Amino acid sequence: MRCLRLLLLLAAIGPVRAAPAAEDAAARLIIVANADDADSLRIARHYAEKRGVPEANIVALPMPVTETITWREFVLGIWQPLQDELVRRGWIDGIAMKASDDAGRRKFAMSGHRISYLVTCRGVPLRIDHDPTLVNAAPPPVDKPEFRTNRGAVDSELSLLAAGNYNLNAFVRNPLFLSEKPNSFEAAQIVKVARLDGPTAEDVIAMIDRTLAAERQGLIGRAYVDLRGPHKQGEAWFESVARQLDELNYDLDVNRVGGTFPQTARFDAPVLYFGWYASEINGPFTLPDFRLPPGAIALHIHSYSAQTLRSTTQAWCGPLVARGASATFGAVYEPYLELMHQPHLLLRMLARGATLGDAAYYALHCLSWQNVVVGDPLYRPFARQLAEQWAARDKLPALLQPYLALREMRRLQAANKGEEALAVAKAEQRRQPSLAVGLALAQLLAEGGDRAGAAGVLGFASLLPANRSDEWGLLRLAAVSLAENGDAVGAVEVYRNLFKAPALPAELQLAWLREGAKAASVAHDLAQGIAWERQILELEGRGETKQGGPGAAL
Repeated sequence: MRCLRLLLLLAAIGPVRAAPAAEDAAARLIIVANADDADSLRIARHYAEKRGVPEANIVALPMPVTETITWREFVLGIWQPLQDELVRRGWIDGIAMKASDDAGRRKFAMSGHRISYLVTCRGVPLRIDHDPTLVNAAPPPVDKPEFRTNRGAVDSELSLLAAGNYNLNAFVRNPLFLSEKPNSFEAAQIVKVARLDGPTAEDVIAMIDRTLAAERQGLIGRAYVDLRGPHKQGEAWFESVARQLDELNYDLDVNRVGGTFPQTARFDAPVLYFGWYASEINGPFTLPDFRLPPGAIALHIHSYSAQTLRSTTQAWCGPLVARGASATFGAVYEPYLELMHQPHLLLRMLARGATLGDAAYYALHCLSWQNVVVGDPLYRPFARQLAEQWAARDKLPALLQPYLALREMRRLQAANKGEEALAVAKAEQRRQPSLAVGLALAQLLAEGGDRAGAAGVLGFASLLPANRSDEWGLLRLAAVSLAENGDAVGAVEVYRNLFKAPALPAELQLAWLREGAKAASVAHDLAQGIAWERQILELEGRGETKQGGPGAAL
């Protein structure tokens, strides 16, 4: 029977075809919304309009409005009506049988599909709870105790709408994993699913719009990697991520000590963030009014990083969307490390120009499991090359232009063109002074022995207000640079401006007050030094000085 099905499938789908154009992919994209949720329908229509998806491709079904549902609710409210509708419309090729599986799903003889991506909208339930009555034997290697579960992500189950019958316990291996150019047989089995979801409908609408803006202008900002964690394999993944980001010439910070980036770290314009291993969003992400740049891709590995998407503080995925992420990835239950989206594989494919949807399935080992992709599957963050961006930089928002200059400088330095990189920094700083380029230029000058010049290019930092929390760490580094290069007076002024920020957390105040007091001493500003020493004692007296993950490898 299997051989017969394979022959029928190969005959139906024919030879391997080239990847479809973006317009064709949009025309063949299916959007699933909750008919009982007005926001879900609003998101679906907004996305369809912005991406040019035919309105007829929206499938609205009445479903529960909760994030967690039972298998019965999933089968009756989502799986079966959606599968039946997609077969009826010809999106999935299948012949219905009279039999059903243990969960009540109708059995089909499948022969492929023509769906580019399937997008679930906020309001479509997120995860399916375990049903002990549906547990049955699974073959090796998924017969281990930790895999005797049928709980999972709704989206991960929907990936198998066109795959035919499968054991809903444990997981199903993803035939697209590590397949750069899947053949027709592999592609016909899997529906690539992504989710437009977040704490509020407004967050999701904003994510859609930011994604489109970023795709037009290209991915611009800095890159950050939290490297240390509890498993060596994960650390190897993140080492690969750091190497790739360096090769892409992004201005890069890698945290190689234990834990995540602290609140005190420089964390301006984090358009690419890869990290682990904290149970809830922390560090610079928790600073007041913190925002990610347009198009930001942010991944934090933790077992329950997507257990809910409706919180701005719980876990990681929801909070990242609320703070401006265009794409993030997570798990709704315990996935185990190897079975999560692998960050180095994601970045590899995205950097080659792949869509978010294609890269996500290239980087994912299994389906019918715990993983979700949050973002527009059509999003191509690296659609525009650096040379093209650099040529059109004057048309970019002023806040982004310095970060494009940093990337161009890194490109020139990697090509052993240090003098040209220095010239770019000087020209950009004359044209539009910025802390980001100023700090990079000061470092180059100081390394060349010109300490006075290094201090001079950052002299304007003492005039800048500390209005944006994502620039506090950058301002602090400007103060450090000024002090190290002989301008302690300027450093004191920068610290003064930092301490005027009304929402500056106590942890940052304490750390930076100590630095400021030292700078004041060098600047012979005795009164300011004494005042800051008193503040340090007050904070220490009040004790205001502070700041879990995936299971072990298989």
